[in-house]
Amino acid sequence: MTQPQPVLRPGMRQQREELMTEEIVRSLTVDGLSYSYRLVPGPRTTTEPVLVLGGALQGMYGWPQIEDRLGPVTSVITADLPGTGSADPLTVRDALPLLCRAIEQIIDDLGLERVNLFGYSFGSAVAYLCAQRQPRRIARLVLGGVPTSMSDAQYARLRELAAELAAGRLHDFAALFAKSMLCMDPNRPVLNRHLAYRYVKRAVFHTYSRTPHARASLDHVLSSGPALLDGGLTGVPTLVFSGEHDTLTPVNDQRAFTTTIENSRFVTMRESDHWVVLERAHDVADLALRYFTGQSLDDAQYVVPEEDRAAHGTAQACQGNAPQTEHTRGCEAVSTSSCRSGSGV
Repeated sequence: MTQPQPVLRPGMRQQREELMTEEIVRSLTVDGLSYSYRLVPGPRTTTEPVLVLGGALQGMYGWPQIEDRLGPVTSVITADLPGTGSADPLTVRDALPLLCRAIEQIIDDLGLERVNLFGYSFGSAVAYLCAQRQPRRIARLVLGGVPTSMSDAQYARLRELAAELAAGRLHDFAALFAKSMLCMDPNRPVLNRHLAYRYVKRAVFHTYSRTPHARASLDHVLSSGPALLDGGLTGVPTLVFSGEHDTLTPVNDQRAFTTTIENSRFVTMRESDHWVVLERAHDVADLALRYFTGQSLDDAQYVVPEEDRAAHGTAQACQGNAPQTEHTRGCEAVSTSSCRSGSGV
């Protein structure tokens, strides 16, 4: 069934022909906090608009491949939620319910009944909880790099990061942050590993040198428990994906998480780690397009076949990264410094 185009609310009185070519940025408020979303209008199709939620270093202008790949078939919506980008910093300890309300307001502001929801890393936690709260408003759900657990080693690394930041060693902090999020083992192939490392290191330095509330969030994380992603999900078809060498949110943890979701599928992406959205940006966009439009994933060359995963067994922790021992359920340790302020990886 053809989906309706977004309704132009007061303050959005562009001509309909402009709606098809010009992006729209709107500001909203939730619990007194200002934030923004961005609509890149697409054509009328048989799939709902796609709302994209990212993690650390990924604001509403950080998804060009998603826009390019999905733009020809539907509208794409991105956001600077509270705690990210140009939005107000978060001031509450339990931020997830507030962020879900912010997303619900975006959907309401656009006059949409349902959207497709794409969430990565901390954005996947927000997207999952939104689907639990309002399953009737989510047509399909794609989750990647899901923060299902925090290990003892990751929690220790978080303390180390906080110490570097408190000592004013911002360059060392950014380097340690980047290494903590990537598989640095040279024996495990990761596409564009060195480019990803340089990008993440530079972006972390930029974020923490220019965003005052990002620094305070590290202490906030250490003093508060991680969010719980439990309770399961029904009524929303869901795809969960992971980089095959993801050491931050390990493959087996995400596969186990997928089993708690009705009508779900899990896939592993070749030669990538937690930053698969950067290392395989075009492939991630293609994966989202296929799932949201009901196309098969069976011939996707970037997906590791089930028989290959079974033959190789469970991947061990990458050399140079901390070993994984489960500590507790929740947001990934090394990126929680940002995600608790709303911009986790």
